[in-house]
Amino acid sequence: MNALEYARAVDRGEIVVGQVVRHAVDRFLRDLRDGAARGLVYDETSADRFAAFCAKFLVHSKGEWAGKPLELEGWQRFTFDQLFGWRRADGSRRFRTVYKEVARKNGKSTECAALGIYALVADREAGAEVYAAATSKDQAKIVFDEADRMVKSSPHLARRVRAFRNNLHITGTASKFTPLSSDYNTLDGLNTHCAVIDELHAHPNRELWDVLDTSTGARRQPILFGITTAGQEPTSFCGMLHDYAVQVATGALEDDSLLVYVATLDDGDDWTDPRVWIKANPNLGVSIREDELADKAAKAANDLAGQNAFRRLRLNQWLSASSRAIDLARWDACRGELTPLELEAHNAGRVCYAGLDLSSTTDLSAAVFAFPPDVEGEPFDVVARLYMPEERAFDPEARRRDRVPYDAWCDAGLVVPTPGAVVDYAWIRRDVLDFADRFTLRQVGFDPYNAQALVSQLQDEDGLEMIVMRQGFLSMSDPTKQLLRLLLLGRLRHGGHEVLRWMADNLVVRSDPAGNVKPDKEKSRQRIDGIVALVMALDLAIRAQGGPAVPSIYSSQDLAVL
Repeated sequence: MNALEYARAVDRGEIVVGQVVRHAVDRFLRDLRDGAARGLVYDETSADRFAAFCAKFLVHSKGEWAGKPLELEGWQRFTFDQLFGWRRADGSRRFRTVYKEVARKNGKSTECAALGIYALVADREAGAEVYAAATSKDQAKIVFDEADRMVKSSPHLARRVRAFRNNLHITGTASKFTPLSSDYNTLDGLNTHCAVIDELHAHPNRELWDVLDTSTGARRQPILFGITTAGQEPTSFCGMLHDYAVQVATGALEDDSLLVYVATLDDGDDWTDPRVWIKANPNLGVSIREDELADKAAKAANDLAGQNAFRRLRLNQWLSASSRAIDLARWDACRGELTPLELEAHNAGRVCYAGLDLSSTTDLSAAVFAFPPDVEGEPFDVVARLYMPEERAFDPEARRRDRVPYDAWCDAGLVVPTPGAVVDYAWIRRDVLDFADRFTLRQVGFDPYNAQALVSQLQDEDGLEMIVMRQGFLSMSDPTKQLLRLLLLGRLRHGGHEVLRWMADNLVVRSDPAGNVKPDKEKSRQRIDGIVALVMALDLAIRAQGGPAVPSIYSSQDLAVL
Protein backbone atom coordinates (compact mmCIF):
# COMPACT_ATOMS: atom_id res chain seq x y z
CA MET A 1 0.00 0.00 0.00
CA ASN A 2 1.61 3.26 -1.11
CA ALA A 3 0.96 6.73 0.30
CA LEU A 4 -1.93 7.49 -2.04
CA GLU A 5 -3.65 4.17 -1.34
CA TYR A 6 -3.15 4.68 2.38
CA ALA A 7 -4.55 8.22 2.26
CA ARG A 8 -7.62 7.13 0.33
CA ALA A 9 -8.23 4.24 2.75
CA VAL A 10 -8.03 6.65 5.67
CA ASP A 11 -10.33 9.08 3.88
CA ARG A 12 -12.89 6.31 3.37
CA GLY A 13 -12.70 5.35 7.04
CA GLU A 14 -11.17 1.95 6.32
CA ILE A 15 -8.10 2.65 8.50
CA VAL A 16 -8.56 4.00 12.03
CA VAL A 17 -6.34 7.02 12.72
CA GLY A 18 -6.32 9.95 15.11
CA GLN A 19 -7.34 13.44 14.10
CA VAL A 20 -3.79 14.70 13.52
CA VAL A 21 -3.07 11.91 11.02
CA ARG A 22 -6.45 12.54 9.40
CA HIS A 23 -5.50 16.20 8.98
CA ALA A 24 -2.15 15.13 7.48
CA VAL A 25 -4.03 12.92 5.02
CA ASP A 26 -6.35 15.80 4.13
CA ARG A 27 -3.30 17.99 3.55
CA PHE A 28 -1.76 15.39 1.22
CA LEU A 29 -4.94 14.93 -0.81
CA ARG A 30 -5.50 18.68 -0.95
CA ASP A 31 -1.93 19.28 -2.18
CA LEU A 32 -2.35 16.63 -4.85
CA ARG A 33 -5.28 18.65 -6.08
CA ASP A 34 -4.05 22.22 -5.55
CA GLY A 35 -0.29 22.01 -5.00
CA ALA A 36 0.65 22.80 -8.59
CA ALA A 37 -0.48 26.38 -8.03
CA ARG A 38 2.34 26.67 -5.46
CA GLY A 39 4.88 25.01 -7.72
CA LEU A 40 4.58 21.58 -6.08
CA VAL A 41 4.66 18.34 -8.08
CA TYR A 42 4.17 14.79 -6.80
CA ASP A 43 6.42 12.36 -8.69
CA GLU A 44 5.17 8.81 -8.09
CA THR A 45 8.33 7.27 -9.55
CA SER A 46 10.49 9.12 -7.01
CA ALA A 47 7.93 8.34 -4.31
CA ASP A 48 8.22 4.60 -4.92
CA ARG A 49 12.02 4.56 -5.01
CA PHE A 50 12.73 4.45 -1.27
CA ALA A 51 10.24 1.65 -0.58
CA ALA A 52 11.63 -0.34 -3.51
CA PHE A 53 15.18 0.13 -2.19
CA CYS A 54 14.14 -1.17 1.25
CA ALA A 55 12.40 -4.23 -0.15
CA LYS A 56 15.27 -5.09 -2.51
CA PHE A 57 18.37 -4.40 -0.41
CA LEU A 58 17.39 -4.34 3.28
CA VAL A 59 16.31 -7.08 5.65
CA HIS A 60 15.16 -7.07 9.25
CA SER A 61 17.99 -7.91 11.60
CA LYS A 62 16.25 -9.04 14.81
CA GLY A 63 13.34 -10.99 16.23
CA GLU A 64 10.75 -12.97 14.32
CA TRP A 65 11.28 -10.81 11.23
CA ALA A 66 15.06 -11.40 11.07
CA GLY A 67 16.24 -12.10 7.54
CA LYS A 68 12.97 -11.04 5.89
CA PRO A 69 12.89 -8.17 3.37
CA LEU A 70 12.01 -4.77 4.79
CA GLU A 71 8.55 -4.15 3.35
CA LEU A 72 7.24 -0.80 4.51
CA GLU A 73 3.70 -0.65 5.88
CA GLY A 74 1.19 1.79 4.39
CA TRP A 75 1.55 4.27 7.25
CA GLN A 76 5.33 4.26 6.83
CA ARG A 77 5.06 4.77 3.11
CA PHE A 78 2.75 7.71 3.78
CA THR A 79 5.77 9.49 5.26
CA PHE A 80 8.54 8.29 2.95
CA ASP A 81 6.62 8.42 -0.32
CA GLN A 82 5.86 12.07 0.41
CA LEU A 83 9.39 12.83 1.56
CA PHE A 84 10.89 11.56 -1.71
CA GLY A 85 7.92 12.12 -4.01
CA TRP A 86 7.09 15.78 -3.57
CA ARG A 87 9.19 18.14 -5.69
CA ARG A 88 9.51 21.88 -5.99
CA ALA A 89 9.51 23.78 -9.25
CA ASP A 90 13.31 23.52 -9.46
CA GLY A 91 13.16 19.73 -9.11
CA SER A 92 14.49 19.62 -5.55
CA ARG A 93 12.66 17.94 -2.71
CA ARG A 94 9.81 19.86 -1.17
CA PHE A 95 10.23 18.55 2.37
CA ARG A 96 13.46 19.36 4.17
CA THR A 97 12.22 18.57 7.70
CA VAL A 98 10.12 15.69 9.03
CA TYR A 99 8.47 15.56 12.44
CA LYS A 100 7.26 12.05 13.23
CA GLU A 101 5.72 10.99 16.52
CA VAL A 102 4.52 7.47 17.26
CA ALA A 103 4.35 5.14 20.25
CA ARG A 104 7.16 2.76 21.11
CA LYS A 105 7.55 -0.63 19.45
CA ASN A 106 6.27 0.67 16.09
CA GLY A 107 9.55 0.14 14.26
CA LYS A 108 10.99 3.63 14.57
CA SER A 109 14.60 2.47 14.77
CA THR A 110 14.18 0.23 11.74
CA GLU A 111 12.77 2.91 9.47
CA CYS A 112 15.32 5.47 10.70
CA ALA A 113 18.17 3.08 9.98
CA ALA A 114 16.76 2.44 6.52
CA LEU A 115 16.56 6.16 5.82
CA GLY A 116 20.16 6.65 6.90
CA ILE A 117 21.38 3.84 4.64
CA TYR A 118 19.39 5.16 1.70
CA ALA A 119 20.81 8.66 2.20
CA LEU A 120 24.29 7.16 2.31
CA VAL A 121 23.98 4.82 -0.67
CA ALA A 122 21.15 5.77 -3.00
CA ASP A 123 20.27 9.46 -2.68
CA ARG A 124 22.73 10.56 -5.35
CA GLU A 125 24.59 12.91 -3.03
CA ALA A 126 28.37 13.03 -3.32
CA GLY A 127 30.20 13.27 -0.02
CA ALA A 128 27.00 12.65 1.90
CA GLU A 129 27.31 13.08 5.65
CA VAL A 130 24.61 11.10 7.41
CA TYR A 131 24.12 11.19 11.18
CA ALA A 132 22.07 9.20 13.67
CA ALA A 133 21.79 11.82 16.38
CA ALA A 134 20.54 11.76 19.96
CA THR A 135 21.24 13.24 23.37
CA SER A 136 23.76 10.53 24.25
CA LYS A 137 26.09 8.27 22.31
CA ASP A 138 24.30 5.15 23.53
CA GLN A 139 20.95 6.46 22.29
CA ALA A 140 22.44 7.55 18.96
CA LYS A 141 23.93 4.09 18.48
CA ILE A 142 20.52 2.41 18.65
CA VAL A 143 19.66 3.61 15.15
CA PHE A 144 23.23 3.38 13.89
CA ASP A 145 23.70 -0.20 15.16
CA GLU A 146 20.48 -1.22 13.44
CA ALA A 147 21.81 0.27 10.20
CA ASP A 148 25.13 -1.50 10.69
CA ARG A 149 23.35 -4.86 11.08
CA MET A 150 21.23 -4.18 7.99
CA VAL A 151 24.29 -3.41 5.89
CA LYS A 152 26.10 -6.54 7.04
CA SER A 153 22.98 -8.64 6.35
CA SER A 154 22.75 -7.41 2.76
CA PRO A 155 25.26 -9.04 0.35
CA HIS A 156 24.92 -6.15 -2.09
CA LEU A 157 25.45 -3.43 0.52
CA ALA A 158 28.15 -5.33 2.37
CA ARG A 159 30.26 -5.32 -0.79
CA ARG A 160 29.84 -1.59 -1.27
CA VAL A 161 29.74 -0.15 2.26
CA ARG A 162 32.68 -0.50 4.61
CA ALA A 163 32.22 -0.54 8.37
CA PHE A 164 34.83 0.59 10.88
CA ARG A 165 34.36 1.73 14.51
CA ASN A 166 30.92 3.33 14.43
CA ASN A 167 31.39 4.45 10.87
CA LEU A 168 29.74 3.23 7.70
CA HIS A 169 31.37 4.74 4.61
CA ILE A 170 31.69 4.51 0.85
CA THR A 171 35.19 5.34 -0.28
CA GLY A 172 34.23 6.06 -3.89
CA THR A 173 31.75 8.81 -2.99
CA ALA A 174 33.43 10.01 0.23
CA SER A 175 30.13 9.45 2.02
CA LYS A 176 29.76 8.41 5.65
CA PHE A 177 27.12 7.46 8.22
CA THR A 178 28.00 7.84 11.91
CA PRO A 179 26.28 8.19 15.31
CA LEU A 180 26.39 11.68 16.81
CA SER A 181 25.42 12.92 20.26
CA SER A 182 25.11 16.29 21.93
CA ASP A 183 27.91 15.31 24.32
CA TYR A 184 30.34 14.73 21.43
CA ASN A 185 33.58 16.67 21.90
CA THR A 186 32.83 19.03 19.01
CA LEU A 187 29.94 19.65 16.66
CA ASP A 188 31.86 22.09 14.49
CA GLY A 189 32.52 21.48 10.80
CA LEU A 190 29.48 19.33 10.01
CA ASN A 191 28.16 19.35 6.45
CA THR A 192 24.97 17.38 6.94
CA HIS A 193 23.05 15.79 4.12
CA CYS A 194 20.72 13.70 6.30
CA ALA A 195 20.29 13.65 10.07
CA VAL A 196 17.95 11.32 11.93
CA ILE A 197 17.38 12.80 15.38
CA ASP A 198 15.99 10.22 17.78
CA GLU A 199 13.75 10.68 20.85
CA LEU A 200 13.35 14.43 20.57
CA HIS A 201 11.39 14.51 23.83
CA ALA A 202 14.61 13.66 25.71
CA HIS A 203 16.53 16.66 24.36
CA PRO A 204 16.93 19.33 27.07
CA ASN A 205 17.07 22.14 24.52
CA ARG A 206 17.20 22.76 20.77
CA GLU A 207 20.98 23.07 20.56
CA LEU A 208 21.70 19.78 18.73
CA TRP A 209 18.73 20.30 16.41
CA ASP A 210 19.91 23.79 15.49
CA VAL A 211 23.52 22.69 14.95
CA LEU A 212 22.38 20.00 12.51
CA ASP A 213 19.85 22.27 10.85
CA THR A 214 22.36 25.03 10.21
CA SER A 215 24.95 22.51 9.01
CA THR A 216 22.80 21.64 5.97
CA GLY A 217 23.32 25.02 4.28
CA ALA A 218 25.70 23.70 1.62
CA ARG A 219 23.33 20.90 0.57
CA ARG A 220 20.73 21.26 -2.17
CA GLN A 221 18.09 18.97 -0.66
CA PRO A 222 19.00 17.94 2.88
CA ILE A 223 16.82 15.94 5.25
CA LEU A 224 16.31 16.66 8.95
CA PHE A 225 14.25 13.74 10.27
CA GLY A 226 13.04 14.14 13.87
CA ILE A 227 11.32 11.15 15.44
CA THR A 228 10.07 10.65 18.98
CA THR A 229 7.48 9.35 21.36
CA ALA A 230 5.41 11.85 23.31
CA GLY A 231 7.14 13.84 26.02
CA GLN A 232 6.23 15.22 29.41
CA GLU A 233 6.82 18.97 29.22
CA PRO A 234 4.73 20.97 26.73
CA THR A 235 7.06 23.96 27.14
CA SER A 236 10.17 21.93 26.19
CA PHE A 237 11.81 22.20 22.77
CA CYS A 238 10.08 19.00 21.65
CA GLY A 239 6.77 20.18 23.07
CA MET A 240 6.94 23.41 21.10
CA LEU A 241 8.01 21.55 17.95
CA HIS A 242 5.10 19.14 18.46
CA ASP A 243 2.63 22.03 18.72
CA TYR A 244 4.05 23.69 15.61
CA ALA A 245 3.91 20.42 13.66
CA VAL A 246 0.29 19.79 14.65
CA GLN A 247 -0.66 23.30 13.55
CA VAL A 248 0.99 22.68 10.18
CA ALA A 249 -0.81 19.36 9.81
CA THR A 250 -4.18 20.91 10.64
CA GLY A 251 -3.63 23.84 8.31
CA ALA A 252 -3.54 26.46 11.05
CA LEU A 253 -0.02 27.29 9.87
CA GLU A 254 1.49 26.86 6.40
CA ASP A 255 4.97 25.41 6.03
CA ASP A 256 5.61 23.63 2.75
CA SER A 257 8.99 22.36 3.96
CA LEU A 258 7.69 20.41 7.00
CA LEU A 259 6.23 16.90 6.74
CA VAL A 260 4.18 15.76 9.75
CA TYR A 261 2.97 12.42 11.06
CA VAL A 262 1.71 12.38 14.67
CA ALA A 263 -0.03 9.16 15.72
CA THR A 264 -1.85 9.63 19.01
CA LEU A 265 -5.21 9.26 20.69
CA ASP A 266 -7.80 12.00 20.36
CA ASP A 267 -9.18 14.14 23.16
CA GLY A 268 -12.01 12.25 24.79
CA ASP A 269 -10.74 8.78 23.83
CA ASP A 270 -10.82 6.22 26.62
CA TRP A 271 -7.23 5.02 26.80
CA THR A 272 -8.36 1.63 28.13
CA ASP A 273 -10.47 0.96 25.00
CA PRO A 274 -8.55 -1.40 22.66
CA ARG A 275 -10.36 0.09 19.67
CA VAL A 276 -8.41 3.36 19.94
CA TRP A 277 -4.94 1.90 20.48
CA ILE A 278 -4.27 1.67 16.74
CA LYS A 279 -4.38 5.46 16.53
CA ALA A 280 -1.06 5.60 18.38
CA ASN A 281 0.17 2.20 17.20
CA PRO A 282 -0.23 2.00 13.42
CA ASN A 283 1.90 -1.15 13.46
CA LEU A 284 -0.58 -2.92 15.72
CA GLY A 285 -0.85 -6.49 14.49
CA VAL A 286 2.55 -6.28 12.79
CA SER A 287 5.36 -5.49 15.22
CA ILE A 288 2.95 -5.12 18.16
CA ARG A 289 0.66 -7.88 19.38
CA GLU A 290 -2.70 -6.72 20.65
CA ASP A 291 -2.63 -9.21 23.53
CA GLU A 292 0.76 -7.84 24.66
CA LEU A 293 -0.54 -4.27 24.60
CA ALA A 294 -3.73 -5.35 26.39
CA ASP A 295 -1.65 -6.98 29.11
CA LYS A 296 0.35 -3.78 29.62
CA ALA A 297 -2.85 -1.70 29.66
CA ALA A 298 -4.41 -3.94 32.31
CA LYS A 299 -1.35 -3.56 34.51
CA ALA A 300 -1.35 0.22 34.02
CA ALA A 301 -5.02 0.41 34.99
CA ASN A 302 -4.08 -1.17 38.32
CA ASP A 303 -0.94 0.87 38.88
CA LEU A 304 -1.71 4.55 39.31
CA ALA A 305 1.99 5.40 39.54
CA GLY A 306 2.77 3.69 36.23
CA GLN A 307 -0.26 4.82 34.30
CA ASN A 308 1.33 7.95 32.86
CA ALA A 309 4.36 6.02 31.61
CA PHE A 310 2.15 3.54 29.75
CA ARG A 311 -0.03 6.21 28.21
CA ARG A 312 2.94 8.34 27.14
CA LEU A 313 5.21 5.59 25.83
CA ARG A 314 2.69 3.08 24.45
CA LEU A 315 -0.21 5.38 23.51
CA ASN A 316 1.87 8.44 22.59
CA GLN A 317 -0.08 10.87 24.76
CA TRP A 318 1.60 14.04 25.96
CA LEU A 319 1.25 13.86 29.74
CA SER A 320 3.05 15.96 32.29
CA ALA A 321 5.72 14.43 34.47
CA SER A 322 3.36 15.50 37.23
CA SER A 323 -0.02 13.79 37.37
CA ARG A 324 -2.88 13.43 39.79
CA ALA A 325 -2.21 10.22 41.61
CA ILE A 326 -5.27 9.16 43.61
CA ASP A 327 -8.64 8.10 42.27
CA LEU A 328 -11.11 9.38 44.85
CA ALA A 329 -13.36 6.38 44.30
CA ARG A 330 -10.53 4.14 45.51
CA TRP A 331 -9.80 6.50 48.40
CA ASP A 332 -13.46 6.50 49.47
CA ALA A 333 -13.58 2.71 49.26
CA CYS A 334 -11.00 2.66 52.07
CA ARG A 335 -13.19 4.65 54.47
CA GLY A 336 -14.16 1.73 56.74
CA GLU A 337 -17.06 1.60 59.20
CA LEU A 338 -15.58 3.90 61.87
CA THR A 339 -15.43 7.68 62.00
CA PRO A 340 -12.02 9.35 62.48
CA LEU A 341 -12.63 9.69 66.25
CA GLU A 342 -13.87 6.12 66.55
CA LEU A 343 -10.87 4.88 64.58
CA GLU A 344 -8.54 6.69 66.97
CA ALA A 345 -10.25 5.17 70.00
CA HIS A 346 -10.27 1.74 68.38
CA ASN A 347 -6.46 1.75 68.15
CA ALA A 348 -5.76 2.69 71.77
CA GLY A 349 -2.53 1.14 73.01
CA ARG A 350 -1.51 -0.27 69.63
CA VAL A 351 1.85 0.18 67.90
CA CYS A 352 1.99 3.11 65.51
CA TYR A 353 4.44 5.16 63.44
CA ALA A 354 4.17 8.87 62.71
CA GLY A 355 5.03 11.21 59.86
CA LEU A 356 5.50 14.96 60.40
CA ASP A 357 5.18 17.49 57.60
CA LEU A 358 5.62 20.97 59.01
CA SER A 359 4.59 23.93 56.93
CA SER A 360 5.94 27.41 56.84
CA THR A 361 4.41 29.58 59.52
CA THR A 362 0.97 30.30 58.02
CA ASP A 363 0.00 27.07 56.23
CA LEU A 364 -1.29 23.67 57.25
CA SER A 365 0.99 21.28 59.11
CA ALA A 366 0.36 17.60 59.61
CA ALA A 367 1.10 14.78 62.03
CA VAL A 368 -0.24 11.48 60.70
CA PHE A 369 -0.11 8.16 62.54
CA ALA A 370 -0.14 4.75 60.80
CA PHE A 371 -1.08 1.56 62.67
CA PRO A 372 0.21 -1.61 61.00
CA PRO A 373 -2.21 -4.55 61.07
CA ASP A 374 -1.78 -7.33 63.58
CA VAL A 375 -2.95 -9.85 60.98
CA GLU A 376 -1.31 -9.88 57.57
CA GLY A 377 -3.71 -8.74 54.88
CA GLU A 378 -5.75 -6.49 57.15
CA PRO A 379 -5.73 -2.70 56.54
CA PHE A 380 -3.36 -0.11 57.94
CA ASP A 381 -5.33 2.31 60.12
CA VAL A 382 -4.67 6.03 59.74
CA VAL A 383 -5.23 8.83 62.26
CA ALA A 384 -4.45 12.41 61.27
CA ARG A 385 -3.81 15.62 63.16
CA LEU A 386 -3.78 18.80 61.07
CA TYR A 387 -2.83 22.27 62.32
CA MET A 388 -3.39 25.81 61.11
CA PRO A 389 -2.93 29.32 62.55
CA GLU A 390 -6.20 30.48 64.06
CA GLU A 391 -6.13 33.84 62.30
CA ARG A 392 -5.86 32.18 58.90
CA ALA A 393 -8.34 29.41 59.70
CA PHE A 394 -11.10 31.89 60.49
CA ASP A 395 -10.14 34.50 57.89
CA PRO A 396 -12.99 34.88 55.33
CA GLU A 397 -10.50 35.96 52.65
CA ALA A 398 -8.45 32.75 53.12
CA ARG A 399 -11.60 30.64 52.86
CA ARG A 400 -12.69 32.51 49.73
CA ARG A 401 -9.28 32.34 48.05
CA ASP A 402 -8.65 28.64 48.80
CA ARG A 403 -12.33 27.68 48.41
CA VAL A 404 -12.28 25.35 51.40
CA PRO A 405 -14.17 25.65 54.73
CA TYR A 406 -11.26 25.97 57.16
CA ASP A 407 -13.54 27.30 59.89
CA ALA A 408 -15.99 24.41 59.56
CA TRP A 409 -13.14 21.92 59.67
CA CYS A 410 -11.87 23.51 62.86
CA ASP A 411 -15.34 23.44 64.42
CA ALA A 412 -15.63 19.72 63.51
CA GLY A 413 -12.28 18.95 65.15
CA LEU A 414 -10.63 17.96 61.85
CA VAL A 415 -8.14 20.86 61.96
CA VAL A 416 -6.55 22.21 65.14
CA PRO A 417 -6.45 26.04 65.10
CA THR A 418 -3.34 27.14 66.99
CA PRO A 419 -3.49 30.62 68.60
CA GLY A 420 -2.13 33.56 66.66
CA ALA A 421 -1.05 34.25 63.10
CA VAL A 422 1.54 31.45 62.76
CA VAL A 423 1.54 27.73 63.48
CA ASP A 424 2.47 27.09 67.08
CA TYR A 425 4.68 24.01 66.98
CA ALA A 426 4.20 23.61 70.75
CA TRP A 427 0.69 22.33 69.99
CA ILE A 428 2.08 19.75 67.59
CA ARG A 429 4.64 18.66 70.18
CA ARG A 430 1.90 18.30 72.78
CA ASP A 431 -0.22 16.10 70.48
CA VAL A 432 2.70 13.90 69.48
CA LEU A 433 3.53 13.33 73.15
CA ASP A 434 -0.14 12.64 73.87
CA PHE A 435 -0.07 9.96 71.19
CA ALA A 436 3.12 8.55 72.67
CA ASP A 437 1.25 8.19 75.99
CA ARG A 438 -1.92 6.66 74.56
CA PHE A 439 -0.34 4.49 71.86
CA THR A 440 2.93 2.66 71.39
CA LEU A 441 4.65 5.24 69.18
CA ARG A 442 7.80 3.60 67.85
CA GLN A 443 9.25 6.12 65.38
CA VAL A 444 8.51 9.56 63.95
CA GLY A 445 9.57 10.39 60.38
CA PHE A 446 10.10 14.01 59.47
CA ASP A 447 11.08 16.26 56.61
CA PRO A 448 13.99 18.34 57.99
CA TYR A 449 12.65 21.48 56.31
CA ASN A 450 11.15 23.75 59.03
CA ALA A 451 11.50 20.97 61.60
CA GLN A 452 14.83 21.32 63.39
CA ALA A 453 13.64 23.03 66.58
CA LEU A 454 10.66 20.74 67.12
CA VAL A 455 12.65 17.64 66.22
CA SER A 456 15.36 18.55 68.72
CA GLN A 457 12.75 18.86 71.46
CA LEU A 458 11.01 15.58 70.60
CA GLN A 459 14.28 13.70 70.33
CA ASP A 460 16.57 15.25 72.93
CA GLU A 461 14.05 16.28 75.57
CA ASP A 462 11.20 13.82 75.05
CA GLY A 463 13.18 10.74 74.01
CA LEU A 464 11.31 9.89 70.80
CA GLU A 465 13.10 8.15 67.94
CA MET A 466 13.15 10.64 65.06
CA ILE A 467 13.91 9.49 61.49
CA VAL A 468 14.98 11.93 58.77
CA MET A 469 12.99 11.40 55.56
CA ARG A 470 14.11 13.73 52.81
CA GLN A 471 11.69 14.56 50.04
CA GLY A 472 13.67 13.52 46.94
CA PHE A 473 12.92 10.69 44.52
CA LEU A 474 15.35 8.33 46.26
CA SER A 475 13.62 8.62 49.63
CA MET A 476 9.99 9.08 48.57
CA SER A 477 9.48 6.91 45.50
CA ASP A 478 8.94 3.53 47.14
CA PRO A 479 6.87 4.93 50.04
CA THR A 480 4.62 6.80 47.59
CA LYS A 481 4.12 3.67 45.53
CA GLN A 482 3.34 1.75 48.72
CA LEU A 483 0.52 4.19 49.51
CA LEU A 484 -0.90 3.80 46.01
CA ARG A 485 -0.69 0.01 46.24
CA LEU A 486 -2.49 0.01 49.58
CA LEU A 487 -5.31 2.00 48.02
CA LEU A 488 -5.52 -0.32 45.05
CA LEU A 489 -5.63 -3.34 47.36
CA GLY A 490 -8.16 -1.76 49.73
CA ARG A 491 -5.72 -2.09 52.61
CA LEU A 492 -6.02 1.37 54.11
CA ARG A 493 -8.63 2.56 56.61
CA HIS A 494 -8.86 6.30 57.22
CA GLY A 495 -12.37 6.79 58.60
CA GLY A 496 -13.40 9.22 55.86
CA HIS A 497 -11.36 12.11 57.29
CA GLU A 498 -12.71 15.01 55.24
CA VAL A 499 -9.54 17.11 55.15
CA LEU A 500 -7.32 14.13 54.39
CA ARG A 501 -9.70 13.29 51.55
CA TRP A 502 -9.34 16.83 50.18
CA MET A 503 -5.57 16.48 50.29
CA ALA A 504 -5.73 13.08 48.61
CA ASP A 505 -7.67 14.67 45.77
CA ASN A 506 -5.03 17.40 45.50
CA LEU A 507 -2.10 14.99 45.34
CA VAL A 508 0.03 15.21 42.23
CA VAL A 509 3.09 13.00 41.81
CA ARG A 510 6.13 13.83 39.73
CA SER A 511 8.05 11.10 37.94
CA ASP A 512 11.65 10.96 36.74
CA PRO A 513 12.98 9.12 33.67
CA ALA A 514 13.78 6.06 35.80
CA GLY A 515 10.13 5.67 36.81
CA ASN A 516 10.55 6.97 40.36
CA VAL A 517 7.75 9.10 41.78
CA LYS A 518 7.27 11.53 44.62
CA PRO A 519 4.59 13.94 45.85
CA ASP A 520 4.85 17.28 44.07
CA LYS A 521 3.77 20.16 46.26
CA GLU A 522 4.43 22.75 43.59
CA LYS A 523 2.15 21.11 41.01
CA SER A 524 -0.54 19.93 43.42
CA ARG A 525 -3.62 22.09 43.25
CA GLN A 526 -3.66 22.86 46.97
CA ARG A 527 -2.33 21.44 50.23
CA ILE A 528 -1.09 17.83 50.41
CA ASP A 529 0.75 18.00 53.77
CA GLY A 530 -1.37 15.27 55.34
CA ILE A 531 -0.72 12.86 52.47
CA VAL A 532 3.02 13.54 52.56
CA ALA A 533 2.99 12.82 56.30
CA LEU A 534 0.95 9.67 55.64
CA VAL A 535 3.51 8.46 53.09
CA MET A 536 6.28 8.85 55.68
CA ALA A 537 4.30 7.14 58.43
CA LEU A 538 3.40 4.19 56.21
CA ASP A 539 6.99 3.81 55.09
CA LEU A 540 8.19 3.49 58.69
CA ALA A 541 5.38 1.07 59.55
CA ILE A 542 6.06 -1.17 56.57
CA ARG A 543 9.83 -1.19 57.06
CA ALA A 544 9.45 -1.98 60.74
CA GLN A 545 7.40 -5.03 59.83
CA GLY A 546 10.31 -6.32 57.80
CA GLY A 547 8.52 -5.12 54.60
CA PRO A 548 7.30 -5.14 52.14
CA ALA A 549 4.15 -5.88 54.12
CA VAL A 550 2.21 -4.63 51.13
CA PRO A 551 2.37 -7.15 48.29
CA SER A 552 3.15 -5.78 44.87
CA ILE A 553 0.28 -5.95 42.41
CA TYR A 554 2.76 -7.89 40.30
CA SER A 555 3.01 -10.71 42.83
CA SER A 556 0.28 -12.45 40.85
CA GLN A 557 0.96 -10.76 37.49
CA ASP A 558 3.94 -10.34 35.22
CA LEU A 559 6.00 -7.18 35.54
CA ALA A 560 5.16 -4.52 32.96
CA VAL A 561 8.32 -3.23 31.33
CA LEU A 562 7.57 0.11 29.71
